[in-house]
Amino acid sequence: MSGVAFVDSSILIYAHDRDAGPRRDRARRLCEQLRRESSGCLSVQVLQESYVTVTRKLRTPVARAQAQELVRTYASWVASPTTPVTVTRATELSEAAEIGFWHALIVPAAEQSGAETLYSEDLNDGQVIAGVRVVNPLR
Repeated sequence: MSGVAFVDSSILIYAHDRDAGPRRDRARRLCEQLRRESSGCLSVQVLQESYVTVTRKLRTPVARAQAQELVRTYASWVASPTTPVTVTRATELSEAAEIGFWHALIVPAAEQSGAETLYSEDLNDGQVIAGVRVVNPLR
């Protein structure tokens, strides 16, 4: 693996979902590798969505204190702020790439962070959006 890689909330959530089986293992290995290489990045949106999902939506929710630690741990991966320019770019990409707005919002965040790769289960594996290649590491 080389270059900066952006991690979508789906991957971060699976990495902390005790009931996700092999998906958890793959997501955890990827996050650990990105941490070792200091090449992982994400956005505040990813942190927010991950916190809410792991504490409220999983079959076996993560304790709030543990989820807060998850946020603190991955906060150092936030490389660029979400600004009105980011949101405007997302509206354009949503239309151009024919994806939902919330999924589109992570693409300019990845782009602004200099990411070459966007790890996501929610976007089309192999698709290139704004110069960032989508990879589904759970396939």
